[in-house]
Amino acid sequence: MEHRIPRYTLEGVTGAEVSVHPFSTEDELGLTLTRFLGEESDDVVLLVHGLTSSSDMFIMPEHRNLVSFLLDSGFGDVWTLDFRMSNRFPYNMETRRQTLDDIAAFDHPAAMKEIRRHVGARRIHVIAHCLGSVSFQMSLFGGAVEGVTSMVANSVGLTPRVPAWARVKLAAGPALLEYGLGLSYLDPRFNDAPPLTRRWLMSRAVSFFHPECREPACHMQSFMWGSGRPAMYRHGNLAPETHLQERLADLNGAADVNYYRHIHKMVRAGRAVKFDRDDPAHARLPDDYLAGAERVETPVLFVTGDHNDVFTDSNVFCHRVLDRRVPGRHELQVISGYGHIDPLIGKNAHVDVFPRILDFLKRNAG
Repeated sequence: MEHRIPRYTLEGVTGAEVSVHPFSTEDELGLTLTRFLGEESDDVVLLVHGLTSSSDMFIMPEHRNLVSFLLDSGFGDVWTLDFRMSNRFPYNMETRRQTLDDIAAFDHPAAMKEIRRHVGARRIHVIAHCLGSVSFQMSLFGGAVEGVTSMVANSVGLTPRVPAWARVKLAAGPALLEYGLGLSYLDPRFNDAPPLTRRWLMSRAVSFFHPECREPACHMQSFMWGSGRPAMYRHGNLAPETHLQERLADLNGAADVNYYRHIHKMVRAGRAVKFDRDDPAHARLPDDYLAGAERVETPVLFVTGDHNDVFTDSNVFCHRVLDRRVPGRHELQVISGYGHIDPLIGKNAHVDVFPRILDFLKRNAG
């Protein structure tokens, strides 16, 4: 199918000076920051995607996107990060066996250092989604990054919780996929593989159990994440142009199944924990990322849809845990009628969700 919306397009943001800033991590990966500068501002906003997605989720041209909303609302200096989970890079389809500790130790500190090189001592606010939110909070609460004025965490934070069926998939899926099917990653584009290949057959099998719509990429994303029909969003919250095979696959691409092992360990522990305590590469990080939570003064707004079929009530629970330790520092917003990712990519998110985020940012700005 022909792309209705060009892949990796920047057409969703107008009236801003756009610049791309490549940088490298200590473990030798090349990553990218993109800056959208509308006007000089004392407050800088960094947007962080989740696993399988990319900075494209923040600049979608089919409706009012988060970057444009922020630029038009007084936050004139917005940056988007493509870190190692981004589908703009090949890293998710390589057998690197990476974990969220790698991201917390290397990606976010390097990104913050690169931004600081350009903006100096100005206030930096972070809005992060899914495992971008988990990993950035691991950096923040683990002491790997400092100087964050405020943070908005969508869907999940330091206490990942998932539906019962998702727990089964997290426990058995990686081994079955790697050793049973010889697949180290899952991809919403498996339906486009040659007929009768393993990838094509898997996509057909997944679609058989998802009669709720006609888009194989939507079915695969539900198989990859959570438990639901669909799991990642409410169908009615997406623009028709978004809910198409090629567009969905562009926005939410392939996922390295080894990340699921780390998520499974966190789900079992009930909080964000280090995957391998003996790995010297992560020696600077704590074994338990919640251990010193009360020492982190950065206020966090936890956002979640009330139909979150990927990480359920993770943010409600995380806010409750942190509020017991530091009453009143952190906030919670539960968005009625929304799911996991649609609070950020939904066609009406600029009406239902973004103003709540903006209010939090303004109250923590200068």
